[in-house]
Amino acid sequence: MDLLMQYLIICPLVMLAGFIDAIAGGGGLISLPAYMIAGIPVHHAIATNKMSSTMGTALATFKFARKGFIPWKIALSCVVCAFAGSTLGANLALLVNAHIFMLFMIIVLPLTAVYVQKTKSLIVEKEPLSFKKTTILSMATALLIGVYDGFYGPGTGTFLLLLLTGVAHLSIHKANGVTKAVNLTTNVAALCVFLLNAKVLFPLGIIAGLFGMAGNWLGASYFANGSARNVKPIIMIVLGIFFLKVIYELFFK
Repeated sequence: MDLLMQYLIICPLVMLAGFIDAIAGGGGLISLPAYMIAGIPVHHAIATNKMSSTMGTALATFKFARKGFIPWKIALSCVVCAFAGSTLGANLALLVNAHIFMLFMIIVLPLTAVYVQKTKSLIVEKEPLSFKKTTILSMATALLIGVYDGFYGPGTGTFLLLLLTGVAHLSIHKANGVTKAVNLTTNVAALCVFLLNAKVLFPLGIIAGLFGMAGNWLGASYFANGSARNVKPIIMIVLGIFFLKVIYELFFK
């Protein structure tokens, strides 16, 4: 495919992915397929997407931190647990057939969509728990989602956001702040591996990353300026895209 056409396909979609990711997570469900549609070989696509998403997530995390949305004691504990869970998940992936796991996701995703439609925790804050209980539940959530991230991965930020609000009773703003801190840390770790193995396409990654930063900046601003109530429909879109992806991988790939 013509080089210019690759940029024309990838950059706008990465920007859109960044906007969605900053608000509700799940941007990788849009950005990674963009690289593949443009004809980038799969390993280079994954690595370069990781670079552009890391750039965007770093900017969103910075903006959320400036706004005071990241409770750092909880966030740092969650980062440690997410790393441990991711390691465990990666090892489980070697033992469990991914086909079985995706069949499980066909059940989980519609149930998640029903929960999103019915829950009020994304709009109305639940009564806060004690700091100790909030921290423990947040760490347990990060560990669980870390296992999922290491095993399979797509939609990790969305699931983490939903569980932090629903289980740990964090506000939507703090839950999104913790999610960004966890995502940034895991993205940087994965990017280092790809850089060491020379899989990143630098010119494309940097330019797409700038578009991703623009999308994340707009999404974070939209979220921070009181538009958190619109998280629910965006999560529903992410879940819908994810469901179609699982169906495609199971029955048409």
